[in-house]
Amino acid sequence: MESIIATQDLWKVYRTGKVDTPALRGVTLEIQEGEFVAIVGPSGCGKSTLLHLLGGLASPTSGKIFVEGNDLSKMTDSERTRFRRHKIGFVFQRFNLLPTLTAKENVELAQHIHGNGFNPHRFQMVVEMLGIANRLNHRPYALSGGEQQRVAIARAVICEPKILLADEPTGNLDSENSQTVLNMMRTLNRTLRQTLLMITHNPEAAAVADRIIHMRDGQLIED
Repeated sequence: MESIIATQDLWKVYRTGKVDTPALRGVTLEIQEGEFVAIVGPSGCGKSTLLHLLGGLASPTSGKIFVEGNDLSKMTDSERTRFRRHKIGFVFQRFNLLPTLTAKENVELAQHIHGNGFNPHRFQMVVEMLGIANRLNHRPYALSGGEQQRVAIARAVICEPKILLADEPTGNLDSENSQTVLNMMRTLNRTLRQTLLMITHNPEAAAVADRIIHMRDGQLIED
């Protein structure tokens, strides 16, 4: 099986005045196409920084990042933006839905931003798989937290990205809605063969993944 994500000796150091604070300390990682991987660790361990680097939202201080064989660490900001738009979907702890748009409009907007226009077949398949087909005409304030997160997931996968990166996707949800969202992510992985990388501080959430990687102090300590 081919690696879809690989890093080599990845470092990210933040400088405040004359003080350097390493967030990542030489992370080397491989994720295979179609895997569902969870990275688990306490707050401040560097897992969000790692996710942002893998998604092209930031550049490393040193080291290499390869996504589908493309070296993100050599790309300019605009090149990373174009790459991210076509290859990577994001799900965040805060749902980040536009409050003035309905659920349907939030998802449709992602397709239009992608540049390929509206694909009704893909849209119907995704919203039915995520169980939100009967909530599409509601604005975010009229949806439960779990429904909002499922709309956010639909928005992330509607344009068929190769990789879905999820940053504490159940962090704002109760246990019942958390389990629903995790089951939906598991379904996306198994049905669409979506490569999925989730970071979480919750071992119970991580248990739905195929593979769990533990992180502490900017390093991977157990796989």
